[in-house]
Amino acid sequence: MEKIEKNAKKVLEKTKKLYGNSPDVNTRIINIKGTNVGIIFLESSSQASTISDFIIKGTLYSSSNNNLFQNIFDNLKNNLFNSQLFTINDYKQFPYFLSSGFTIIVTDNSDEAIVMETRANLDRGVTESTSEPILRGSKDSFTESHSKNLGLIRKRIKDSNLWFDEIKLGRKTQTRISIAYINGITDKQKLNQIKNRLNKIDIDGILDSGNLRDYLIENKSIFPQIHSTERPDVVSQALLEGKIVIFVENCPFTLILPTVFIDYLHTSEDEYQKSSNITFTRVLRIIALIITVFTPAIYIAITTYDQNTIPDKLLISLAIQREGVPFPTSFEIILLTAIFEILRESDIRSPNSMSAAMSIVGALVLGQAAVDAGIVSPITVIVVAFTSICSLIFTDIDFMNGIRTWRFIFILAASLLGIIGILSFTIIWLIKLASLENLQTSFLSPFAPFNKKAQNDAIYRAPETKQIERPNYISNLNPHRQRRSQ
Repeated sequence: MEKIEKNAKKVLEKTKKLYGNSPDVNTRIINIKGTNVGIIFLESSSQASTISDFIIKGTLYSSSNNNLFQNIFDNLKNNLFNSQLFTINDYKQFPYFLSSGFTIIVTDNSDEAIVMETRANLDRGVTESTSEPILRGSKDSFTESHSKNLGLIRKRIKDSNLWFDEIKLGRKTQTRISIAYINGITDKQKLNQIKNRLNKIDIDGILDSGNLRDYLIENKSIFPQIHSTERPDVVSQALLEGKIVIFVENCPFTLILPTVFIDYLHTSEDEYQKSSNITFTRVLRIIALIITVFTPAIYIAITTYDQNTIPDKLLISLAIQREGVPFPTSFEIILLTAIFEILRESDIRSPNSMSAAMSIVGALVLGQAAVDAGIVSPITVIVVAFTSICSLIFTDIDFMNGIRTWRFIFILAASLLGIIGILSFTIIWLIKLASLENLQTSFLSPFAPFNKKAQNDAIYRAPETKQIERPNYISNLNPHRQRRSQ
């Protein structure tokens, strides 16, 4: 702790030097009956009109009423108009408050400072989600404003048991981290584990919620064990289930824990549509997952090692298509898959005006040109295209990257060992997924270990009236999400 000097001019000069005399550090001295009042703020973070209208004018106004209190400092503290006004006595706190858009007022003969919120609106407004588009449901999404993000949850869950615990992380950034949960529903043991892991973080800066991922998981894996979303309705539903949500200042993406594999096959629209339709859609997603992971590898295996499993007519057709192609099937698959992944990455990074044209050129022109040139066979283009289309059904980028990695692993296994390689690595894959655990929650819950009650909202989506209890693999506290009809 560093005490504040009892000289307003010296405090202002010291603060300017602290910021290297940066041009956005603004100060002003007002003399009130022989006592200096120093005002300091960052022009880049604060609203100048607010400072002029409420602080400068309020300071001058209070000078005429300084007989109400014993000194100027107490007079200002009780007469300035602001919803957030408090005092500090540690000079080391100045950089945090100034950079956060606060104005600091110091006076002679006082070792305390008045802090008032005057932050400028540097955040974009609430807009529709771009990473998780939906047809039905709320259209708003989180922004870079920390208070707005918490407000979007308060608007949906109007319960005093919705609690937010806050800590600051990052030696240089001092980023606000809010841990959201519903008291009485969330497992306190899981909550304490998350807090302990966060408190152990000691790095220079936290700029995004993604910086926290590696500190919050127990077992490293290609598949994500923490769900990231920018949708307030998804976060609200997770909180009602007993999960814990982490908000990071200046980041529109939140982190939801604990997360299981089946969560990535669900969407926020599942809560708003007919249960029978949702069940069918989830089955399609599982089929798409199987296709996108295994199809290229199976094609390599049956055309390279296990031709006897193919009907004769189909085998002849494939042989005719591959006539003149100089490369083995595995090379064709790897080449086309790599090209598609490069195109997808280019599509993500390119401006919207260019991405559509790039996709069309890459998919049609390059594919057709490769076939005409005899580099790849038409059936290989079909297999890779079908596989790629099925992968686009998933929106979480970390989950898609996990699928992509394991697809290449199965392709290599099929190239070396055929069907035996696919079966062997499938067992390894399932064992790896089953061994993952975070916050005492198995990644394959509610299937491994099998939880009968939780099957109402795993693959099969039961009608809303039948979903009486929350998933007990997340929390056993207050299990009833609704009461049975009398």
